[in-house]
Amino acid sequence: MKIDGTAYRTIWLGDDGASVVIIDQTRLPHRLETVTLRTADDAARAILTMQVRGAPLIGATAAYGLALALQADASDGALAHAIDHLARQRPTAVNLKWALEEVRRHVQPLPTAARAAAAFAKAHAIAEDDVETCRNIGVHGAALVQAIAEKKRPGEPVNILTHCNAGWLACVDWGTATSPIYHAHDAGVPVHVWVDETRPRNQGAALTAYELGRHGVPHTLIVDNAGGHLMQHGEVDLCIVGTDRVAANGDVANKIGTYLKALAAHDNGVPFYVALPFSTIDWTLDHGRDIPIEERGADEVLVMQGRLADGSVVPVEIAAPGSPAANPAFDVTPARLVTGFITERGIAAASRDGLYSLYPERRETAA
Repeated sequence: MKIDGTAYRTIWLGDDGASVVIIDQTRLPHRLETVTLRTADDAARAILTMQVRGAPLIGATAAYGLALALQADASDGALAHAIDHLARQRPTAVNLKWALEEVRRHVQPLPTAARAAAAFAKAHAIAEDDVETCRNIGVHGAALVQAIAEKKRPGEPVNILTHCNAGWLACVDWGTATSPIYHAHDAGVPVHVWVDETRPRNQGAALTAYELGRHGVPHTLIVDNAGGHLMQHGEVDLCIVGTDRVAANGDVANKIGTYLKALAAHDNGVPFYVALPFSTIDWTLDHGRDIPIEERGADEVLVMQGRLADGSVVPVEIAAPGSPAANPAFDVTPARLVTGFITERGIAAASRDGLYSLYPERRETAA
């Protein structure tokens, strides 16, 4: 995707072929900076501190992190240790463990001398596949946007509400929930996006609004609790969100607050779609209640970062001194509240049968 006309991805191999470069998302939206990862610890830190975030990008970063680990020590013990270390950084996003397992399966049969190069090649393949997967999500999802546009007056925008950041900054390119938006916009379909600020880390305000604005997509930032009001007044045509893990029955784990948006959409008859790649489906979990929910530090709730008039970016305490805070990072939206899934293979109902219709090979495996 583009930032002020320049094409970017979120992660790429360094010029030396032995390091990995990422966009540091903790610096956005005020600064566009990159960070070079040279070790598995660097990759783990980037995932934990959310220099990279979003399920697909976490997976790609973990894959590259494992390659960096094998570059230093390709023994069986080092491989197992690196996988365990990287997997513990973010427990909810299933793409993390999926990507690590993909690399492990690819390199474990090889001689130790060949493992690092093979791991880098596999990580690159995972990243490239994510780009094509997200592109296809956009193609399928844009058809939904186009169908709504055809029922509106000429030039009237399709109003889409999204929560958190499931844009290209959460993936390698294109995004999941934003990919249909970008495809529709680039095809000339008038769209307007309501962007939830997404407390407590404000990924909507800092990231989604940033990337939409830099690409030229009309959007408006709103506080998290405004979505229901807008739906009541007919100002939302469609909701599209991403997800960090989908259970086999169609229950969806996404950024905290998604469940409330789904409830509001259901009450107001607004279609509520979840955009996801195949790697986000956890076929081993039957229900969303089994998805582990990450509990993050209280400071994310009690402190916010902002830019002062002099241009400096500083943390600011926003709560009453001494107040404790809880910070569950995700919630689970039951499948019954989800209109459908937008995937790289097409659109289907949010149910076990709906998922099997897109991934029939999984039904055969389950049987």
